[in-house]
Amino acid sequence: MKKFGSHLFSRLFLSAVLGMTSSWAWADCFSEAPLRGVNMAGAEFNSKTLPGVMYKNYTYPKDEELDYFADKGATVIRLPVRWERLQHELGGELESEEVGAIKKVLAHAEERDLCLIVDLHNYGAYNGDTIDSPEVGMSAFISFWKSLAKALGDSDNLAFGLMNEPFKLDIPVWGNIAKKTLSDLREANVKNLIFVAGGRWSGLHEWFKSYDGASNAEVFDDLRDPLDRTVIEVHQYADSDYSGTHEECKAPDDFNGMFDRISDWAKQNGQHLFAGEFGVPPTGECLQTLNRMLSLMTDSESWRGWSYWAAGGWWGGYTMSVHPQDGQDKPQMSVLEPYLQGISCKGGNCPGAPRNVRVDD
Repeated sequence: MKKFGSHLFSRLFLSAVLGMTSSWAWADCFSEAPLRGVNMAGAEFNSKTLPGVMYKNYTYPKDEELDYFADKGATVIRLPVRWERLQHELGGELESEEVGAIKKVLAHAEERDLCLIVDLHNYGAYNGDTIDSPEVGMSAFISFWKSLAKALGDSDNLAFGLMNEPFKLDIPVWGNIAKKTLSDLREANVKNLIFVAGGRWSGLHEWFKSYDGASNAEVFDDLRDPLDRTVIEVHQYADSDYSGTHEECKAPDDFNGMFDRISDWAKQNGQHLFAGEFGVPPTGECLQTLNRMLSLMTDSESWRGWSYWAAGGWWGGYTMSVHPQDGQDKPQMSVLEPYLQGISCKGGNCPGAPRNVRVDD
């Protein structure tokens, strides 16, 4: 009886402490909603060449690339990385050169008051073997994240994206892995903001559709973090099959219902959302749709923000790139910039997207 009383007191005390830290009451760059920025792609490039050679097969962003988006008003950079490059042997030591490259990006992000999300861009696998397979195992995944959190050190500007688009795993399997990883990281005193992607391709448009016996809505409605510092990440592209691989875009009105529905779901279940990837080609129709998507994510009660796909100096002529070319802004930036600067869309007072914009040659 005495032990039970002591244990109960400890639990009540912990609940009181955690209660004081809820509702994003943290003194860091993630405490102010919404986060607004871009994916700075490059470190995950050439995934068929692993581990590859840094700055030959893949790249990390330069300081001036971060500066451009910081000057535009961005508050967050999502940095895709590959597990196999950070850890050449499963369960082994982390690669110091790779960790050093991330630390360099983080240091400049801190100088520019940018939040940095380190996004594990592995789709639910390591060297082709899924996290739930005998070859990998959930324990190796959790161990990796503990090691990386320790290696990168304590920074108020650093967050972790557990896994990008884990489509190689069944939704319920990924849900179990994500929740266990979150729990173990908190037990290990990792306090960083954590982004948990939905299963499959994390598509907002199919959030309520059942696959493998369950939907993302069902699997993640009870996601809980004792620190209240976890965000559910969704992705949404605008073309006919929502893959982000076609030049056309669906009409703006086609997205109203799906964004409203997931926003209501988040509020009803005490969750917070972040659009980790979305992007469009630079046509007039697509820019109108981009504008609508951004306007549908201005409700800070359910949305913690977004990061556009994509930026990065190695994109070349990639149609959705918002990286400046020859010193010139891309057409998408004319739509993004007012939102990067934190405009308010209450009462439908949103900036309009320019019309009749042609795709760059």
